[in-house]
Amino acid sequence: MRELKNLLESLYKKLNKRGLVDPDPLKFLYDYPDIKDREITGLLASSLAYGRVAQILKSVDKILLPMEGKPFDFVTSHNEKDFAAIYKGFVHRFTTDADIVRLLCGIKRVLKEYGNFENLYLCGVGKFADEVNMSKKSYLIPSPEDGSACKRLNLFFRWMVRSDEVDPGGWTRAKPADLVVPLDTHAFKAAKILGFTGKKAPNYKTALEITSHFAEISPADPIKYDFALTRFGIRDDMTFDDFRREVEKTLG
Repeated sequence: MRELKNLLESLYKKLNKRGLVDPDPLKFLYDYPDIKDREITGLLASSLAYGRVAQILKSVDKILLPMEGKPFDFVTSHNEKDFAAIYKGFVHRFTTDADIVRLLCGIKRVLKEYGNFENLYLCGVGKFADEVNMSKKSYLIPSPEDGSACKRLNLFFRWMVRSDEVDPGGWTRAKPADLVVPLDTHAFKAAKILGFTGKKAPNYKTALEITSHFAEISPADPIKYDFALTRFGIRDDMTFDDFRREVEKTLG
């Protein structure tokens, strides 16, 4: 276990760098020092984090542009009719303008009812999804109860709760120890190489299983290594074959 932790710590120090974030949509959050603006930006950016990264960045930029650097003021001062007019014709793969309008209405409702998104997060992930979705199902904000791995939602929570060179944080009561791995294909491959799961499906149960193994290494911050490990397979100069060799060399 000590050898594995040393390897993960080495990768964290080497790869958990602000300079390696671009083109991750996380980069949008750095433009918002006020947590009221940052959490709205983060929820929108993470919700659209599927598909080609170039298109993700373009789509997030289209949503943020009309907000003129003040997402909180924009959302709280506009209504559903305004949102529909402003985002008419918006498309991101199979996300339509109607989806965005509904999401923005859900965000506004949460802010009115809970004051901020951290208060809602502390009520539980399922409750979080239900409230943002206004009690309707949505692929943009999935729920663990639907069997989803909730990758994008857990990614948003990571951004808001953790605070280091990469994750900007901002929430003050939520604890990193309670976070769950944002399980995408890259995190799933890394976990398999580490022997943290033998499951074939990257669902929420798998995410919890993988998180529990990371918690044995870093109890207070189990998803500390998430950003570093997911650079493999994302960056052209880093492959999972490279990572596998590092793990095999470390563990013998």
